[in-house]
Amino acid sequence: MAWLMLILAGLLEVVGTIGLKRTALRKSWPNYLILIGGFGTSFLLLIRAMEEISLATAYAVWTGIGTFGAVLAGRLLYKERLGLFKIVCMAGIVGCVIGLRLVG
Repeated sequence: MAWLMLILAGLLEVVGTIGLKRTALRKSWPNYLILIGGFGTSFLLLIRAMEEISLATAYAVWTGIGTFGAVLAGRLLYKERLGLFKIVCMAGIVGCVIGLRLVG
């Protein structure tokens, strides 16, 4: 259950990041609610997941999902550039998160 909460926390971090971008483009209450709701719920789930998962592993997985998801959201929602170097870096993030999961 802790791993499910951690994955959901990472996905909600992406929602919060989308809220950040939306708020930067247009300040409105719905955008602020997406930002605060996404990050707030993400932190609560991260706290719960850390009751069973080590700090280093949980934080690495959470930030890895958030970073990977933010890059994908930027590409899909805002047509941001996704070059070869960015793809290689994303693969590195995934590899490091998997490595931390295996040892932690």
